[in-house]
Amino acid sequence: MSDKATRRDFLKQAAVGAAAVGALAHEVVAQTTATGPGGLPTRVLGRTGERVSILALGGWHIGTIADETEAARFMHAALDEGITFFDNAWDYHDGRSEELMGKALAMDGRRQKVFLMTKNCNRDYAGSMKCLEDSLRRLRTDHIDLWQFHEMVYDNDPDWVFERGGLRAALEARKAGKVRFIGFTGHKHPAIHLKMLGKPHEWDTAQMPINVMDAHYRSFQKEVVPECLRRNVGVIGMKGYGGSHPRGIMEASGLSAQECYRYALSQPVSSQVVGLTTLEHLKQAAALARGFRPLTDDEKASLVARVKDVAGDGRFELFKSSQTFDGPYHRQQHGFSA
Repeated sequence: MSDKATRRDFLKQAAVGAAAVGALAHEVVAQTTATGPGGLPTRVLGRTGERVSILALGGWHIGTIADETEAARFMHAALDEGITFFDNAWDYHDGRSEELMGKALAMDGRRQKVFLMTKNCNRDYAGSMKCLEDSLRRLRTDHIDLWQFHEMVYDNDPDWVFERGGLRAALEARKAGKVRFIGFTGHKHPAIHLKMLGKPHEWDTAQMPINVMDAHYRSFQKEVVPECLRRNVGVIGMKGYGGSHPRGIMEASGLSAQECYRYALSQPVSSQVVGLTTLEHLKQAAALARGFRPLTDDEKASLVARVKDVAGDGRFELFKSSQTFDGPYHRQQHGFSA
């Protein structure tokens, strides 16, 4: 076979692959149906088959609400609005986020109404098991719906999860009924996510930055999302407003909250994690989700073009290029100061 024929066949296969991924992406967004409580749309979470609300309530922000009663009232309101996917992590505010969420969900059987996700901050077997037992106790539940390895942000994190026993702990927890599904998160570089996806395990989910600026810089939506779709891994988006710069995407680009939301939810994500702390913002977010209409390809391209000049150097996504936004627990794991 000639080199020319070989190249032609390769390009043909790549084109077919791209077309297939495009169809899969369209299918995820097309699954959006207003079947959730309060009329909030839901989507299928990858191979889990579970339907989750297209907005997930961010657990980190819950830990910033000073008054416990107010925090519970806020989470109950989120559930009433139809947000049934609750996010958390073992290390958020030294466990306070999990404790507040556990108390709120223990009231009047609300735990049964929520798809509950929290994250494991350790890579080894013993540490992972401790994280799990701590989380179960704080969240006042006998099982976690989705347990994710948190902050795959260093190049050797994927190796540690497998070599040090973290995954073994997760598999044992799943077999014991303490964990239903297993995934991972990260915000640093698409290559680390791809390394995790390439490991010998079928992940249920992967969480990553999804926003309009991501299209121009170390892009998860261009590099990682297609691989997740090929593997039927549920994509969970985060950092829809950027999440690392004091000005944020909206002020830097002139985009509105509605445009940022619509762009993120027009990507093939099962759910987008949103950080909210006030009832006003909660109601606004829920209203935007209820009224969601996917952007057309032209509309998405227009938004991406509007941020090109300020997005290409990553100044508004510093979580991808510095240790400043890595969690203290993870920095210490790798020998860096907290």
